Amino acid sequence: MSELKERLREVQERIAEAAARAGRSPEEILLVAVTKTVPVERIQEAIAAGVEHFGENRVQEAEPKIEAIGHAVTWHFIGHLQSNKVRRAVAAFDWIQSVDGPKLLDRIERSARTLGRRPRLLIQVNVTGEPSKHGISPDRLKRLLDQAAPYEHVSIEGLMTIGPLTEDTETIRSAFRRLRELAEAVRQANYPNVQMRHLSMGMSNDYEIAVEEGATMVRLGTAIFGPRPT
Repeated sequence: MSELKERLREVQERIAEAAARAGRSPEEILLVAVTKTVPVERIQEAIAAGVEHFGENRVQEAEPKIEAIGHAVTWHFIGHLQSNKVRRAVAAFDWIQSVDGPKLLDRIERSARTLGRRPRLLIQVNVTGEPSKHGISPDRLKRLLDQAAPYEHVSIEGLMTIGPLTEDTETIRSAFRRLRELAEAVRQANYPNVQMRHLSMGMSNDYEIAVEEGATMVRLGTAIFGPRPT
């Protein structure tokens, strides 16, 4: 068994164990393999091992990979999206997970209308208030969702967050629980053009906690591909 397949098998087992602890099915959790700095050949190896969803942080790095591999797999944009890259991101990606403000959402809607696309979106929320992290604050989420009501070329399908950089598992768990509670409140409010189907939370260092707290997507790079080159 190749090193990548072995890592992938271990990740799948740990997801299944975390899901079982939470009384969930592992089939509820979508694995997004993060391919920042990963060459096309390694991505193709992951595809051969059964991975179907891939996440990229930079539009300019992702475009040649997407062109080489195509859309037999699903591509997620998971990094901070600059306004001057919106049109290219909408053209290239199936999902944009990092919508973090009204101007960006409006640009995505307009680009999608022009390109005849309908990207699936997640709203990135900064649940911890850390200034080093992107994401809308929880108290501004309602206004952003209200803005989306008349939009016809985007589909808002959930929330995304990046967990706090700490080894304190309770702090991490609290952040993920907060995102789940926000999603439940949005679901109960029944916003037009908004579906809370997905919670994207959890990366290589904290994905088991995220699964226990309700993640439907985990974004894993190092856990699958090994350490990135420095």
